[in-house]
Amino acid sequence: MAEHPAYPVGLRLAGRRVVVVGGGQVAQRRLPALIAAGADIVLISPSATPSVDAMAETGEIRWERRRYQDGDLTDAWYALIATRDKAANDAASAEAERARVWCVRADDAEAATAWTPATGRVEGVTVAVLTGNDPRRSAAVRDAVVEGLRDGSLAAPGRRHHTPGVSLVGGGPGDPDLITVRGRRLLAEADVVIADRLGPRDLLDELPPHVEVIDAAKIPYGRFMAQEAINNALIEHARAGKAVVRLKGGDPYVFGRGMEELQALAEAGISCTVVPGISSSISVPGAAGIPVTHRGVAHEFTVVSGHVGPDDPRSLVDWASLAKLTGTLVILMGVDKIGLIAEALVRHGRPADTAVAVIQEGTTAAQRRVDATLATVGETVRAQEVRPPAVIVIGAVVNVHRPA
Repeated sequence: MAEHPAYPVGLRLAGRRVVVVGGGQVAQRRLPALIAAGADIVLISPSATPSVDAMAETGEIRWERRRYQDGDLTDAWYALIATRDKAANDAASAEAERARVWCVRADDAEAATAWTPATGRVEGVTVAVLTGNDPRRSAAVRDAVVEGLRDGSLAAPGRRHHTPGVSLVGGGPGDPDLITVRGRRLLAEADVVIADRLGPRDLLDELPPHVEVIDAAKIPYGRFMAQEAINNALIEHARAGKAVVRLKGGDPYVFGRGMEELQALAEAGISCTVVPGISSSISVPGAAGIPVTHRGVAHEFTVVSGHVGPDDPRSLVDWASLAKLTGTLVILMGVDKIGLIAEALVRHGRPADTAVAVIQEGTTAAQRRVDATLATVGETVRAQEVRPPAVIVIGAVVNVHRPA
């Protein structure tokens, strides 16, 4: 038998009798997959692990608390033999052979009539790997394939039966490794990608040649506002039957205008999926060694847009109230207004010597950190020629772990 490879097959066990002999660790590992397959499972064992016991208590399996007896495999379609008693295993395996029941033996793979592959599932695909008597290699191959399918690095396009639609994907703070698994997979399946300059640009080079990549900053606006033009482009490509990804920096709903785009798509009757992203408001400080909260230092953090100054009538921020908080203040899009913002915070009561860190191009190879205080940050940013994108952190957490 060892000279011939196993013949792979997928068993459809829903509603069919499956007998598991033995209630130990092997059964504990294998039972969830059999339950997920919808099998009618009978466990035969005088004892079981707490986890297996819980499966019986919830009715997922039927447990007969006794040792194996000849005839237990009657009408079974599949059997798993996993006791510590070799004589019982031999007897159950012999019954399976007589009754022509496919049988897996945990103690002796060569005596079994079936082997359990290393199995993984992702997006409706079941990956099952057999490497003979090398389970570690089977698991390693399975993990590599599943991970590749999840993150899109393994291209396996299926039949394209997608409905027209748009995915608003948060690309994270800039490092291409920080996009979510789901976001990367949607990119791999896209026909059109409309990208922000703050999105993870390195991922665009990995897209297949047929994917149309559109720089949102270069969409011809004409008589439209920039956002309206982007909305129109999303609608146009989706109506053409294409899978469209709107790749945004950070998270679509954290100063990303994601809701405006979703509302425009909804009004046009186009389905939309929102994929959250890692917000730069917490990830960039973390990459620079700054926790936005820390025990005994900061019990809250507040994220604020600094794209308009404190005295601008368009500002919706209550700077006087923010100045009275003792926690961390994180400012996005505030590089050119930080001098005015710092002055307002000091004017309303925040100490002038409050620590400030400005992290430019966080999580990328060009990341740099500039430290200052509220009294000096405006001049420091100008002198150091800090440019957007940058995240500004204000508060005692800046000094919790200052770099050497």
